[in-house]
Amino acid sequence: MTQRRKTGDDRRAEIRRVALELFTAHGYESTSMREIAERLGITKAALYYHFDSKEAIVRSLFEERVATLDALIEWAEAQPHTPERAAEVAAGWFGLVVEGGLSFARFAMANQASLRDLVPHKGGGGLDRMQRVSALLVDPDTPPLELLRIRMALMTANLAVMGSQGLDLTDEEIITAAADAASLLVPGFADAIAARAAAAKVKAAATA
Repeated sequence: MTQRRKTGDDRRAEIRRVALELFTAHGYESTSMREIAERLGITKAALYYHFDSKEAIVRSLFEERVATLDALIEWAEAQPHTPERAAEVAAGWFGLVVEGGLSFARFAMANQASLRDLVPHKGGGGLDRMQRVSALLVDPDTPPLELLRIRMALMTANLAVMGSQGLDLTDEEIITAAADAASLLVPGFADAIAARAAAAKVKAAATA
């Protein structure tokens, strides 16, 4: 069987994945470009061809996720308010945490101080986007207390990653706990999380 030759996008994705693993395990500040290159089995020159610094890798990680979320918000804001749109938005939001096996959430939480100046703020920060997403899940006349529950439900996946530190749990168990907590606040969120997690698992198996 002939292996498909890696494209530039493939290589950049692989670099981001490996860097994410090293940043999470050893810390952003303690990981060097040399270590990233060695883990990949490439030269530093080859690594610098794609990314000229650790900062560039991290910015690329954030920009990729922000672009995905902004595209979802832009699409949803152009659609009529329906249960189907709300389900797609909820699934998309949780997909950013679930897909990739919670690795990005762990990385961000383990390196908060180092990453503060590297997070892109174009189009608003994470809080602004969370507020826009929550507004897409409810009617315009939804009471503030219900909107608070929606926002709390959106935050459950990240909180589950934070709360699971030091516990012997699999990603699947953490995601399930997040889904259970979200469904207590907003019925139906568990279905959105579970569906996205199942799709991510199938995708991972297909590309393994």
